[in-house]
Amino acid sequence: MIRTGLRLLAVAGAVVALDLWTKRWATEQLAYHEPVEVLGQFVRLNYTRNSGVAFGLGAGLPFPYYLFSIAAVAVILYLFIRQRVSGRGRQTALSLILGGAIGNLVDRLRTGEVVDFIEIGWDRWHWPVFNVADSAVTMGVILFALTWPRAHESHGGGPVLDHESGADSVGPASGGAAGSLPGGGADRPVA
Repeated sequence: MIRTGLRLLAVAGAVVALDLWTKRWATEQLAYHEPVEVLGQFVRLNYTRNSGVAFGLGAGLPFPYYLFSIAAVAVILYLFIRQRVSGRGRQTALSLILGGAIGNLVDRLRTGEVVDFIEIGWDRWHWPVFNVADSAVTMGVILFALTWPRAHESHGGGPVLDHESGADSVGPASGGAAGSLPGGGADRPVA
């Protein structure tokens, strides 16, 4: 529990620190200037302020978007405190999401908006401008999806999942020897 909590704090804290530092830097160096090309048109630093949720969705609407961040922080902390998250991959994923949620929450509570400054695109096609916190949340969601346990249907009926190791196991739900293949074996048709 202590090691897991330290990992959570280390990863989330690093994300928050990097996010707040880069937002401060962007505000001081990029505000009221032309976008700076990093990799030609493909990656540019373009200072904007976002009053909506991720990627500018809902900008300008009178909704307290900080509630989403507070809810995400509360749910993740609950899962960690109740030890509902097993496996380093999933723990790291939720730590990234937590750090990103806190980073954007700090901005929203300070100014009601979030500083965004990373722009990716080509020619007329551009992804909405984002920040380090948005990147951490996105990477956390992808990592969480990739480490999501998959249950397999067993011959004994019902999915089997090894919750202790986070690994999948195949076999009957009772934990005994594996049953025969569907259709009677490798030489017979399945249906």
